[in-house]
Amino acid sequence: MTEKKVNIQEALNEKPGFQVWWRLLRPHTLTAAFVPVFVGSMYALLVEDVFHIGLFIAMLLASLLIQAATNMFNEYYDFVRGLDHEGSVGIGGTIVRDGIAPKTILRLGFAFFGIAILLGVYICIVTSWWIAIIGVFSMLIGYLYTAGPYPIAYTPFGEVTSGLLMGTVIIGISYFIQTMTITKEVIFISIPVAIFIGAIMLSNNIRDLDNDKTNGRKTIAILLGKEKAVQFLQLMFTVAYILTISYIGFGILPLLAVISLFSVIKAQQVIKAFKAGETPIEMMPAMAATGKTNTIYGLLLGVSLLLTYFI
Repeated sequence: MTEKKVNIQEALNEKPGFQVWWRLLRPHTLTAAFVPVFVGSMYALLVEDVFHIGLFIAMLLASLLIQAATNMFNEYYDFVRGLDHEGSVGIGGTIVRDGIAPKTILRLGFAFFGIAILLGVYICIVTSWWIAIIGVFSMLIGYLYTAGPYPIAYTPFGEVTSGLLMGTVIIGISYFIQTMTITKEVIFISIPVAIFIGAIMLSNNIRDLDNDKTNGRKTIAILLGKEKAVQFLQLMFTVAYILTISYIGFGILPLLAVISLFSVIKAQQVIKAFKAGETPIEMMPAMAATGKTNTIYGLLLGVSLLLTYFI
């Protein structure tokens, strides 16, 4: 074991055993799968007075599995392309630091996709087979995010793709399978969530800016540079909160949804941490805080919908 490997594992507090596989899932990104399902389902309960627990659980598990599989494909293909090494920050490190065979990671990702497909079949049987088309498309995008000759993650479109797919599309599907309808209001409330999910990707790219630039990526962070990318991230947060306040004002969201604004405290920590950090390890807290911002916002928004239903 090299000194470099020891230092990076100590700095990231990486431990062996079960945590090897837990890190592979990149748990800080799984909030991007949970929040949209929760928000879409709670909005269906509030607006249409319907909630099918079986469909909710199936949709939640399928979303988590697809997100986790996408992370595994990311781990595999970034390794194959030579982007990841023992000193890389922000990866599971399962291949380069823990010695798990790359093909094992790839097979596990496809296995997760397989389970998600079975859950999707159940959802389609109960609701509509149109969901299958959207589901297959979502999985294809998840795979091509880092796979294929032109990975989406290597372009300036990674943030908007992940935001629209995990935010707007997942919220829309979660609402549709509960109500068998879709409304413009659902699309509206999905936009702030999509922005926060896109912010997770942007935070990741800001942290990895130097390494990504060396390896030929053309992300938004690289095109803007760190300082302007952090300013753009701050703008994204601002727009998301302004939209939330506007929706409350127009009655699209209930008054109680104002509690979601408490997440602004964590969003401010993100910007402060990014401005203070210079190296990827120093910016790790900012990356983690971005995921927590999405989690806090989404949970509080969903809870506000649930509480309003019962009040």
